[in-house]
Amino acid sequence: MSKREYAIVDIETTGSRASRARITEIGIVIFDGEKVVETYETLLDPEQYIPAGIVELTGITQEMVKGKPKFFEVAKRIVELTEGRIFVAHNAKFDYGFLREEFGRLGYTFSRRKLCTVRLARKCFPGLKSYSLGNLIKHFGITVDARHRALADAEATTELLALCLAGEDCAEEAKRLINHGIKETRLPKQIKLEQIMEIPEETGVYYFHDVNGDVVYVGKSNNIRKRIAQHFNDHTSKGSRIAEKVADITYEITGSELVALLLESEEIKRLQPRINRAQRGKRFSHAIVSYVNERGFRCFDVVRNSAQVRKEQDVISEYPSISRAKGRLNFVRKHLELCSAFTNIYPTKSACFHFHLKQCRGGCAGHEEPEEYNLRAEEARLHLRNVFDDDFLLFDTGRTHDEASVILVSEGKYQGFGYIDKEQSHDIHTAIESVKKTVTYPDTARIIQRYVSEKGGKMVNLSTGKVVR
Repeated sequence: MSKREYAIVDIETTGSRASRARITEIGIVIFDGEKVVETYETLLDPEQYIPAGIVELTGITQEMVKGKPKFFEVAKRIVELTEGRIFVAHNAKFDYGFLREEFGRLGYTFSRRKLCTVRLARKCFPGLKSYSLGNLIKHFGITVDARHRALADAEATTELLALCLAGEDCAEEAKRLINHGIKETRLPKQIKLEQIMEIPEETGVYYFHDVNGDVVYVGKSNNIRKRIAQHFNDHTSKGSRIAEKVADITYEITGSELVALLLESEEIKRLQPRINRAQRGKRFSHAIVSYVNERGFRCFDVVRNSAQVRKEQDVISEYPSISRAKGRLNFVRKHLELCSAFTNIYPTKSACFHFHLKQCRGGCAGHEEPEEYNLRAEEARLHLRNVFDDDFLLFDTGRTHDEASVILVSEGKYQGFGYIDKEQSHDIHTAIESVKKTVTYPDTARIIQRYVSEKGGKMVNLSTGKVVR
């Protein structure tokens, strides 16, 4: 099979979200760069209702898909048609994402080198008002029998691809997009482009090894293949160091972005990779403490950390350096308009520096009462805190559709993570047993808190057994 063969794909679906909607029709055109070699199309039973708006757009009704094959019945044929070929679609993220989701439900990882004709057309034909398939069909006079039907749109996309590949510069641009922008000449001697393309487009942690097998860099990504490719297209000094040192790549799929963040942090501390700068610190030399002053105002300060400090004072959070601690405290001060005197950033017994800049509401100058000020100070305390008040299990995405990841927090600290069958996620004892305990550090708590505040997740309180969010 020629390396230049393309599988041009178009799908119709019951909606726009791959996690919820299903495919109703798929069309595939096999194109060798000059002529169409083969075509394939089929309606599919989506096993769910097709909304009226979708019926109006595509013309595909519930009656038309009744009795048609379900996705699992045609999955093998789709694999055969796309295997070893470049996956092409107009807005490839949409079509590719739906197919990955459908295959994921079957426990199969669908991974192909891909090319998006929207991105390619923008490079090849700049200045057009719109790069939607409908507008490009009109602009180039492409004949289409039935718009918004899978094979007809796949055939139109094939003609568009042929127009793009006709130009030498555009053919090179297509190659660049397929290769994630990597120039093979920039790759380390021991790393081949094919090795990178075989890395899955999954969430996980990746490791760069030197010629001796030692880990020199650890990273995480929601798409580890894409992120690794970006490293080798990086022209900074860090990119040059990676290109110089890396001789091999390994990875671990986590499914959960939170697990990837926690594992990355843990592995950087454990392995101390030479190229990593952040998260290497194991010692947390400084802490932010909280207290109420003689006027009744909630105050914060950065102090040198010690066992005695942790025993005698209200330690809110711990940091590997004084600059990190002060930087975090100053960020929260600015965000909540706290007084720089009450955060000991600019100590003074009168009106603080930021009051004169109208960045403090004047508690230090008698313009704000402690009760009102302390409402914001308590909010700051929550922002700064990296020690948990409750013990809980946090359930997140697993490595497969049938699996969930489990993150355990007990005794006020992150303890580790594991994986469990989704059907057992109601069993707290089994979930706890699945967790592999690990050495933990204060920054892992901040990772969990930040992730939960931004992304949410199913959290079960271990004391009550109730789902709290």
